[in-house]
Amino acid sequence: QVQLVESGGGLVQPGGSLKLSCAASGSNVGINSMGWYRQAPGKQRELVAGITSGGSTNYADSVKGRFTISGDYAKNTVYLQMNSLKPEDTAVYSCNVRKWNRDYWGQGTQVTVSS
Repeated sequence: QVQLVESGGGLVQPGGSLKLSCAASGSNVGINSMGWYRQAPGKQRELVAGITSGGSTNYADSVKGRFTISGDYAKNTVYLQMNSLKPEDTAVYSCNVRKWNRDYWGQGTQVTVSS
């Protein structure tokens, strides 16, 4: 079983920045990828950014150039640096780890972008 602990959400003004962190328990053996998803009220959950154990990254078109995902597999930790935040980025952000092809989820952290 893998437990994920997220931190870094909060309230920020448009144009501001936040950094999310997610630490996974246990060994890093078998981790295929780590990533962040978000779900806004009334919308489906969507992939924000992902990073594989080999370092390949992918992003949603809506966040390219503004968000950066990074991972420290030695520490089982994944980060999401979010810059130039917009009100439409408001959502619950959840960390995902795929280990031995099984998905594990964090509890979610609220990000609110508002003036």
